Amino acid sequence: MCGILAILLRNNNTLSKETKQHMLDMARELRHRGPDDSGCVDTDSGFFLHERLSIIDPFSGSQPIHDKKNKLILTVNGEIYNYKELRSKYSNYEYQTGSDCEVINAIYTHLQKNEFNGNKDVCPEMTKDNIITLFDQLDGQFSFVLHDMEANMTLVGRDPYGITPLYYGIDKEHNILFASEMKALKSCINVFPFEAGHYMYFCHKNIKQNDMCDVECRPYFKHTKFGAWTDKIKYTQLSLEKQIITPQSNECALKILHDAIRSKFEKAVEKRLMADVPFGVLLSGGLDSSLVASITQRYLKENPEFNQYFKNLNSFSIGLKNSPDLIAAQKVADYIGTKHHSFNFTIKEGLNALRDVIYHLETYDVTTIRASTPMYLLSRKIKALGIKMVLSGEGSDELLGGYLYFHKAPNDEEHQKECKRRLLQLGYFDCLRANKSTMAWGLEARTPFLDTEFVNFCININKDIKGTSSYTDKPKMEKHCLRKAFDINDENGNPLYLPSEILWRQKEQFSDGVGYGWIDHLKDYTKEYVKAHCFQDFCVAHLIYPHNTPDTEEAFYYRMVFEELFPNRETAVKKWMPMTEWEGVSSDPSGRAQGSHIDNNVDGTTEEESNHKVPDYGLPGL
Repeated sequence: MCGILAILLRNNNTLSKETKQHMLDMARELRHRGPDDSGCVDTDSGFFLHERLSIIDPFSGSQPIHDKKNKLILTVNGEIYNYKELRSKYSNYEYQTGSDCEVINAIYTHLQKNEFNGNKDVCPEMTKDNIITLFDQLDGQFSFVLHDMEANMTLVGRDPYGITPLYYGIDKEHNILFASEMKALKSCINVFPFEAGHYMYFCHKNIKQNDMCDVECRPYFKHTKFGAWTDKIKYTQLSLEKQIITPQSNECALKILHDAIRSKFEKAVEKRLMADVPFGVLLSGGLDSSLVASITQRYLKENPEFNQYFKNLNSFSIGLKNSPDLIAAQKVADYIGTKHHSFNFTIKEGLNALRDVIYHLETYDVTTIRASTPMYLLSRKIKALGIKMVLSGEGSDELLGGYLYFHKAPNDEEHQKECKRRLLQLGYFDCLRANKSTMAWGLEARTPFLDTEFVNFCININKDIKGTSSYTDKPKMEKHCLRKAFDINDENGNPLYLPSEILWRQKEQFSDGVGYGWIDHLKDYTKEYVKAHCFQDFCVAHLIYPHNTPDTEEAFYYRMVFEELFPNRETAVKKWMPMTEWEGVSSDPSGRAQGSHIDNNVDGTTEEESNHKVPDYGLPGL
């Protein structure tokens, strides 16, 4: 992961010294994303900058990356997991670095070779099919800007799930700017999130002043194999065995399904272990992160030469004292044998970090801020230990209907639509949280559950098999098929992957799992602050903030901080809400608010913090 920044000049515009200096200043706003190196290239068409966090090829992989002829300029934020396969496939390209990202240049060169024959008076366009072909070959998490100086063309793209962030905006001179974070686009009049699974491709010579129609975002996602995502699911088809799986399927057919899930997920984890730097795993003690940790540990034990930096895998968790996650995480670490680091934070530390969290996350979404604050505090501690990359469990709940409100889905079709909607919005929520809260400290997070092959296999599984209901109309544990896939024992009868109480532990949203007292005190603190300092403004919140109007004191408080830090950027943010259109679903984003939640009877607060009166934390508020 890195930070990228680029300005693409409108036709006839030139790169002034003032603009160039401004871009260099704004690149510093992204330096937390790339503390290892900085690079920049200016051309007649634009200025391209890169702040690097070196994970692969730390010695020769500096960016922006050029081709041998110095005609292509590529700046990338991300990782391409199948780069070795692609480097072999496009071996005719003369690679200049060992970077995994340079394969983007190789694919582009191959696809362009018959479309541009060196005629500079012609502005050839890469066909839509070729653009889709390029993106369809990339297995990874990425956002990039590729400029072809010879053809005067630019290609910009973002991965299908928005694992890496990307924004774009228009400045007063109508130039187009791209950046990994909004804070680097202060000169822009308007800023927009670059949609996941989309691209921009345009010729600078063809762009007229004030004309945006030629630079709109276009989807590539729906034109590829991802089109196999359907809205109406009545069965699950295993292409491997050509069998149809229904709730009434026999045990043999279900075993085939579970074996396939296990195999594909293990492969997804293993491919994300490619790194030339020390790495570890986030371990909340929930199902998803615990499976990632267990599979990683098993792989390293079987391949001891792979882990060259530490004798054992490092795992990390954070929570209030005695929180559900800390207790569960320690059980997992003890069972699988990781070197575990368990950190406590206090309510005061969390509240004191809120402004910094909103600055780095660039959102006012309540759910995201609640969950990001502990993750932000944890990431700082992990980076201080010399770790540069961690594996995380994001994406599972969206893919498999793991949130507790999914129990209320009225039918298969609605369940499937909600899974699909959640997956396609990950860039606004869980992926944004995982990326920005870790990259605030120069720490990269990777998400095996969002592996392309794994997602495409699991997305169409019937909701009854996924586990949000049973064949007898009684509630069944969410993500049942995933739990069942890893519910196997060794020859001695011991669980191969996780203890049963962890494997079958109910979903706890991260903001709940770090300690129930965290959300409760957030609500109390922000309510008291708004009541004391801006209650009249809250009463007319619909007039002050007509877009995404905050409906609670907590939401109002976050919105005030956001507007101070990022004025006039409110439309770049979405709000996470459960599907309240379903009967019985609470609008409170906390998992505890849903009727299917089982209280673990551990609140994660100290005795002093547990009184009903809101403590005086001595914090400045805004």
